[in-house]
Amino acid sequence: MILSFHPCFTADKNMICAGRKPGAAELEEIKHAGAVILPQGCREDLYYMARENCKNVFPDYDARFKYPGKTGQILLFQKTETAHPAARIFTSVSSLYDKDGNIIKENLPFTYPFVLKFDWGGEGETVHLIKTQAGLKKVFKKAGEFEKTGQKGFILQEYIESGNRSLRIAVIGQKFISYWRVQKDPDVFCAGLSKGAIMDFDSDPELVRAAGYKVKDFCRKTGINLAGFDFLFSSENYNNEPLFLEINYFFGRKGLGGSEKFYKILNGEIKKWLKSL
Repeated sequence: MILSFHPCFTADKNMICAGRKPGAAELEEIKHAGAVILPQGCREDLYYMARENCKNVFPDYDARFKYPGKTGQILLFQKTETAHPAARIFTSVSSLYDKDGNIIKENLPFTYPFVLKFDWGGEGETVHLIKTQAGLKKVFKKAGEFEKTGQKGFILQEYIESGNRSLRIAVIGQKFISYWRVQKDPDVFCAGLSKGAIMDFDSDPELVRAAGYKVKDFCRKTGINLAGFDFLFSSENYNNEPLFLEINYFFGRKGLGGSEKFYKILNGEIKKWLKSL
């Protein structure tokens, strides 16, 4: 029996567990299932209930929940010895201030400019290019306000000059869809579509292939089979090494042809996965 919690995938048995904790009814059905299909926005408790009581679960979110947030991704990149922009994780801004309220320059791992990323958020909303100490103080003030609400953790990351573009590779089951996101506005620090970047499906196919090899190997190591991976290529270092930037377990669908096309691809890949069991 195939059990689906995904509203857009019809199986032998369908259940919805949105906005609430899974209970005894969900557990009972999972125990009798030969395979469980979960939604992209699956809760951690539902995921582990499925994972611990059924040997076949799609998608594989082990890495997502074991290495949460942007800080978790850095730890995962380090553990798997995956090439990425150099980064340091900080739990609070206090470690970068002295007793007089001044930023301790010696504790900053990079010279300006560098990138500050909060541990949460998407579409570039919590990512900042830091060019000066004044700019850093401004973002640190925001970080202090976040910390008062319990939202803690940020990354300081090496700035990579990439021609204001990034490569997105969407992994859906065994299907890989790649496209560049190019920001034409030099005053905007973000090559995301939500920030006005345009899509480019044709440029530099050799770089796309290089990143494709890397992401396939990474997915083999981690089990990830549903995510959007972002890559940078340095425009100043011509070794053409793909640098993993982020893993997006919730990713935009515009580059995939829209939601309808995405769900068509997803349904097809789930069926292939079920057939392979």
